[in-house]
Amino acid sequence: MIRVVLFLVSVTLIAVAFVWVADRPGDVAITWMGYRIETSLMVAAFAVAALVLVAMMLWSIARGILRSPEQVSLFFRHRRAIKGYLAISRGLIAIGAGDLRIARKSADEATRLSPGDPLALLLTAQSAQMAGDRSAAERAFRAMTERDDTKLLGLRGLYIEAQRRNDAQTARLMAEQAAKAQPSLAWAGQAVLDDRCAAADWAGALESLDHMKSALEKADYRRKRAVLLTARALALEEADRDVSRANALEAVKLAPDLVPAAALAGRRLAETGEQRKAGKILTAAWKINPHPDIAEAYANLRFGDTARVRLARVQTLADKLPGQLEGAIAVTRAALDAGDFGVARAALLPYLSAPTRRVATLMAEIEEAEHGDEGRVREWMGRAMRASGDPAWTADGMVSERWMPVSPNGRLDGFEWKVPLAEIGVSRPVIEVAPPSTTEPSEVPAPALDAKLEPMPEQPARKSAKLAAKAAARSAAKAKPVEAVIPLVHAPDDPGPDLGLDADPVPEPSTPPVGDPWQRLRQLFR
Repeated sequence: MIRVVLFLVSVTLIAVAFVWVADRPGDVAITWMGYRIETSLMVAAFAVAALVLVAMMLWSIARGILRSPEQVSLFFRHRRAIKGYLAISRGLIAIGAGDLRIARKSADEATRLSPGDPLALLLTAQSAQMAGDRSAAERAFRAMTERDDTKLLGLRGLYIEAQRRNDAQTARLMAEQAAKAQPSLAWAGQAVLDDRCAAADWAGALESLDHMKSALEKADYRRKRAVLLTARALALEEADRDVSRANALEAVKLAPDLVPAAALAGRRLAETGEQRKAGKILTAAWKINPHPDIAEAYANLRFGDTARVRLARVQTLADKLPGQLEGAIAVTRAALDAGDFGVARAALLPYLSAPTRRVATLMAEIEEAEHGDEGRVREWMGRAMRASGDPAWTADGMVSERWMPVSPNGRLDGFEWKVPLAEIGVSRPVIEVAPPSTTEPSEVPAPALDAKLEPMPEQPARKSAKLAAKAAARSAAKAKPVEAVIPLVHAPDDPGPDLGLDADPVPEPSTPPVGDPWQRLRQLFR
């Protein structure tokens, strides 16, 4: 609307100007080189306007002629760039579709049409990687590192190629260059951090973690820093206890549920006489994550305490989380040390219906220490062999007796306190169990040790086990043959069992059979 109003106002002003000039006529006279030209003012104004338009047209034509070579060159360059862009698009689509032939062809075309273009270099590198040409891929990535806009992409490509050929030194250098160029780059910072952790350079790992702080979530950063501080505290446990205590306390502040940090901080504070502060740290960690290391550190808060005092202290800790298996096991161990077998039995009583290995083993220790009953000890040890597993420090399929900051695969904070392989759902036994023997019990010789023992009344567990064995024997007789776990595969040069090797081989005839005399001649032309 505003533009329409402005247009109407402009037209009105021009019309008013023309009317004003027309109402005030005048003459214009020009005398030049003996010529005299006289005309009216209106005609002179139109003549000047026409001369200006003609001059502008002539200048435009002259400028077009002068710039025609540049315009022609720009046209061809633009056309070449369009073709290169289309080649890059086709190549990237072909890589995504897995068409190696079109990808390599498009990469060559893009390199010819758009040499040095970042996308053309990327297409060349990816097509070379797809074809397995590592040297061509590295050349393309090195060309990227020479440009400011693709330097980080080239460094990442060289880092990946170095990892593929197991060149740890080159991979580390590429990651360090990328992290130095852009500290917030996540993959570069993580690679440098993993390398420092693998070398147990905890101070360098903490520095690398601080550089990549902006690329991490706050909770993730705090957890990783707590793990690194704990690792450093454990490494300095014997060399510098003061620094070790300071690192452990900082780790506890960042991650109160980190068991190794809380246990180490509790031990270091107990050494310096700060039992109250140590007790608070251990109690807070116990409420979040009950663990045997925390219970052991809490039991030994004061050096020189008697076994009875340690038992009372552990009972106080276990009462803070009633119904926890770890608390019951800690009380049982402390009660065994104190010689109070009644408390030890009472602590494990709720878990005897389905005991774990530790519970069954502790019951065997109680039976041996209290009564010396070898039969009961063997019974509980047998149940321990069949019982479910207990939590342990587990990472990447490996079980460790103690916590470690880095897993076998190089993951920081990879170890977890859990039952090994608990997350794997096994629907059938890994190893097929052979059916029980059909030999009569009278044919099986009894062990020599049993002859010395007095007969004991059968326990309900033994009766149920015998009934289960008989049921398994009856079902095994009716069961179908078990399918082989590993199928039989014939080797290329092995005839296999299907050729009937048990039969006598057929001897070859010593003389060729009598046949058509033209048979050999016909065979030559087959």
